[in-house]
Amino acid sequence: MMLRTSSYTIYVDLPDSRDEMLLVHGYTGAYDRVSRRVANYLRGLEAKRPPKPLYGEWMSEPDLPAETETPGDDVIQLLEKRGYLTPLNQEQEEDLFSRLALKLHERARNRPPSYIFMPTYNCNLRCSYCFQDHMRTDAGFKHLLKTMSPEMVDRYFAAMPGIEAKHGLEEDPNRIRDIGFFGGEPLLARNRETVQRIMDRALEIGGAKFWAVSNATELEAYEDLLGPDGITSIQITLDGPPEEHDQRRIYADGSGSFEKIAANIDLALARGVLINIRLNIDRGNIGDLPPLADEIVARGWVAFRNFSAYTAPIHASNDKTDRKTTFNSWQLDQELTKLRGSFPNMKFIGRPDEGIRVRARQIFDQKEITPNLRPSFCGAHDQMYIFDTFGDVYACWERTGDKKIRFAHVDADAEIHFQHEIKQEWRSRSVTSNPVCRRCRYALHCGGGCAILALGQRGTMHANYCDGYASRFRASISDAYVAFRNGEEAIDLNDRVCDL
Repeated sequence: MMLRTSSYTIYVDLPDSRDEMLLVHGYTGAYDRVSRRVANYLRGLEAKRPPKPLYGEWMSEPDLPAETETPGDDVIQLLEKRGYLTPLNQEQEEDLFSRLALKLHERARNRPPSYIFMPTYNCNLRCSYCFQDHMRTDAGFKHLLKTMSPEMVDRYFAAMPGIEAKHGLEEDPNRIRDIGFFGGEPLLARNRETVQRIMDRALEIGGAKFWAVSNATELEAYEDLLGPDGITSIQITLDGPPEEHDQRRIYADGSGSFEKIAANIDLALARGVLINIRLNIDRGNIGDLPPLADEIVARGWVAFRNFSAYTAPIHASNDKTDRKTTFNSWQLDQELTKLRGSFPNMKFIGRPDEGIRVRARQIFDQKEITPNLRPSFCGAHDQMYIFDTFGDVYACWERTGDKKIRFAHVDADAEIHFQHEIKQEWRSRSVTSNPVCRRCRYALHCGGGCAILALGQRGTMHANYCDGYASRFRASISDAYVAFRNGEEAIDLNDRVCDL
């Protein structure tokens, strides 16, 4: 039987080893350390070089030596068992990959729904890079800035059994629902009654896990709702130390928000809320991260086990953001690695791919045997329902407020009416829905990238958005393995509320 190297084999160089490499398989989920001789044998049997992404650049794969050596039969059998060698030709293997990915995607689509309530599109801050900026600055969108009514809250909860039935779920009074708050700014003081009603209704029909994405400027109005029995986790954004933050995340009158947010972080941490600080980074504020890390340490936040901070690149989401000022995720990760080498407190700020490192380390520590294979990028493509103030339902929070792209509407009788073509556009996106992802060895690790960013770059959601993923993945796996081999303490990364 003729064997060839699987098209989904990933090779990871180890910076401190000339004799060994790591292999990762793209759909079996195998992770293995092998000699470079074995890795070179596999690379010599590859049918062709991997396809280039539609967007972004991949770091070149390791060079192949002029001569390779065939290992023994026992090694070849093991390589086939782990998936690195296959008797399938490329078309047959791509078909196998597609069937597996579709099965994983279908399973994800049948998971219980995740509900996100938008109490309002309004916000008290005026951040220049906000993708919703037009809603607050253009008078033509003023009609969107109302607060969700009690009747609308009740309408959504009355519609939930019908939504859940479409996911194959029977009514269950003990079901724990996942309910988030997003905006605009969902936790404005004026929204308190609406948020309280949503939480009360959720607890009336079963249990619920509540979380929020908030600017935290008015969080004190929700003090009694914060904690293990209420809103358990909140993502909050800081854009630098006080001086830099107050130039970026400003009120309508131009004043800064850092100290108000910091006081409410103290409040929430003391009440046991899991706080995830998101640091939006571009080329203009990357140099402010070390003083921000010092600020975080000085305020004592790192002493709380319910605190974590992570970085995310700013994207050019409106005409106020120059693309030249932004990083992609790989560029940002490289810059953060340099800063960690010079500033000790930077260890408290997570890099964009910290999650990849943590999962890989769990596999190496044998605490996580099953890798996390992602048939799609986020919940927009399987089980997320975003409810706005007007009865409209969306798949992605970056595409809300425009009735033309809602995928459902809940009417006054609490009946949900789907716009099937739009729903299908969102829910069918997976790593099988474009040819580049279907043939990509990294696809089930990255999920195809963000649909909205792909739409902005390629004009279609069903393109891929690589964002330097191949380089990021290999670097992250290598880092995790070296830390494991050196006996370094594993990162204790709290579950994030979300990765915008």
